[in-house]
Amino acid sequence: MMMDFPVSDTNLEAAKQDELSFECDNYDLELVHKVAQFLLMGLASASVDNTKGNLFRGPASVAIDLRKEMVEYLIQRSEAYVSETVIEEGNADVETSGDPAEVISGFIDDFSSSKRNLFSRVSGWVLSEMREDSIDDFMQEMEMKGFWAVDIREAIVRTLLKNIDYMNHFHCGMKFNRAEELEEHKSRCDFRPLSCNNEGCKAKVCAIYGNKHDLVCPYKVLPCEQNCLQRIMRRDMDRHCITVCPMKLVNCPFYQVGCQSSFPQCTTEKHCSEFIHSHLLFILQVIHKQEASMDELKQRVQLLEKSQSLSDLSEALDVRSLTLAVKEQETKMKTLERDLSKKSKESGNVSKQVSELQRQVQSLQKRVGDGSSS
Repeated sequence: MMMDFPVSDTNLEAAKQDELSFECDNYDLELVHKVAQFLLMGLASASVDNTKGNLFRGPASVAIDLRKEMVEYLIQRSEAYVSETVIEEGNADVETSGDPAEVISGFIDDFSSSKRNLFSRVSGWVLSEMREDSIDDFMQEMEMKGFWAVDIREAIVRTLLKNIDYMNHFHCGMKFNRAEELEEHKSRCDFRPLSCNNEGCKAKVCAIYGNKHDLVCPYKVLPCEQNCLQRIMRRDMDRHCITVCPMKLVNCPFYQVGCQSSFPQCTTEKHCSEFIHSHLLFILQVIHKQEASMDELKQRVQLLEKSQSLSDLSEALDVRSLTLAVKEQETKMKTLERDLSKKSKESGNVSKQVSELQRQVQSLQKRVGDGSSS
């Protein structure tokens, strides 16, 4: 007769783990993609350094074997990472997550360094710029030929991340008894993938980082930073603000002749209209230079402001147009002054003639009166 032995705590825990067979497989997408690029660079580095100086073998000839070795090495290192860290720290409760990208990058560097041939070790190749160029070229070659597809690399990274991220800071480690429970969890999992809602953006991020992405998404439409009425994509904001924004600060069009004012571009016409007096004075100073005193120039400004063409002067929005308008108006004023002077002289002569006639009339009237009395 067979007897049932009591299940130990260890066996009971294992049984529970077997029951929880439905595991969430959501990861930090950005981190996974980032580390996947590290894998390709690490393989390129190992292949280039392993064959440098060999006339009969190139990086492509060793890439397949090195890729297999690299994956096995990284998995072994990641599986031992948590226990090694606990031993080093001497505390079983130590938080061993850290930055997985840095940890895995360290593993990759260790593997690549171990594959350098004698030439690479004893020469200055490792520190040369040519090495960096060769690695970049081989990476591009592998990508173009689809040698190590990104989805395969990302699957490897997820395995490494699962081993390293003991505290589940960068992936979801939840397990469930039933598929229905897993599906319900995935709809609210912090690491569930979300597509950016901003039109034109194709980024996919974890739900937990959705707000963080929204704060930097180049396609997000925002109110103009200079408070104009337009709404602009974040990626176009700087260009808008320094080129076409009506609220961008500009110097007065008469800055070069003396006006130091700055104001929003859309208020240029208002400024030029309100400060026509000072702008006229600046222009007259330029036109007459040292030929006239400040008092004379101010008198000319007053005459120009009283002229019938003040509205034309006010419409001039730059130095050139106002200078031309002032010169034209001054020419008209000088002509008018000459005409008035000429008429004044003619009027003076007429007055003299009238006075002389009046004197002669009075003299005649006196003689006529004297003749009558005799």
